[in-house]
Amino acid sequence: MKKNMRDISLRLEATIMLMIVVVVVVVVSIMDKPRVATAVVICSPVEMDPCKEAIAMTASPSSICCQKVREQRPCLCGYLNDPNLRPTINSPNARRVASICGVELFPTCY
Repeated sequence: MKKNMRDISLRLEATIMLMIVVVVVVVVSIMDKPRVATAVVICSPVEMDPCKEAIAMTASPSSICCQKVREQRPCLCGYLNDPNLRPTINSPNARRVASICGVELFPTCY
């Protein structure tokens, strides 16, 4: 009987240990999910300064300019609605720069 009780006790301990391991694995896997970083875009035409030369003089856009065009993509509707910025943003050279940078310049603005 003592051996039987001891076997039951060992099985119970093994089961409890297995359950603890499973719980730890589940908790770690939930906590270890990759987190998606949300970038905050500052909508400021000044951010587009690296593109001035490319837009004004038909020069090739620099990698920094293309990076800024991609970053400022969410801001384009606001820029297009600004009567002071519209002529520049809507210019053929701005379209050319955006195209070279692989960015669709004219989003559907609502």
